[in-house]
Order: sequence, then structure tokens, then C-alpha cells
Amino acid sequence: MTVEARIRCSFCGKPDTEVERIVAGPGVYICDQCVSLAVTVIEQSAALAEEGEAKPKLPMWSSLSDDEMLNHIPRVSAHIDATEADLVAWVRELRRRGVTWTKIGESLGITRQSAWERFSGEE
Repeated sequence: MTVEARIRCSFCGKPDTEVERIVAGPGVYICDQCVSLAVTVIEQSAALAEEGEAKPKLPMWSSLSDDEMLNHIPRVSAHIDATEADLVAWVRELRRRGVTWTKIGESLGITRQSAWERFSGEE
């Protein structure tokens, strides 16, 4: 599967084929629809703050039931898997460019050996 085929919004899960635009960050993607929603939420939060209303509770799960949390964790897991796949693609590109396992390991805060074991694909 190509990287392009895997690109989905990290927030709503829609593939790039169902949205106008996707912006990429390090291991995350956000679509134009979620950006618009975020702008609305930020504007509403600012208006509530001006009126003296309380900010949303954090962490997010403090207001969720057990069932809501159980329904949410598959999405969290999918994001982790997508982020890991993105990291693997970055490391493969670095290796294709001739970057050493030592430099990759240093960048990730792990040893050269740990980087090789995690990303080389060899056992």
C-alpha cells in the first residue's frame, strides 16, 4: 500500500478522497472540514471565555462514560498504527538517503541497535 493510499484525517478518519484538502503534520493529518470545525470551536470557546463560562474539562475522558471511552479507543489505536507507519516510512527514506542507524537512533533517543531492530525489517 502506498503512503498516499493510507492518508486519512487523524481527527475524523475520512480518507483524502472524501475531503477537499488534507494538511500533514509529523505523523498526523487534518482535513479542511476538521479545520473549519476547529475554528468554530475556538471561536465559541473564546466567546464563552469572554462571558465567564468555564473551559472544557481536560483530560477529555473525564466527561465520557465507560462505553464512550470503549468506543473511542479503537480510533486512538488506529492513530497510533498510522503514526507508526508514517515513522517507518520516514526512517526508510532516511536509510535510502544513506543516513546511518546511529544518526537515526540518536534522533529518536534510542541506540543504533534499537533503531536497527525496530526499523530494519530483519530479525
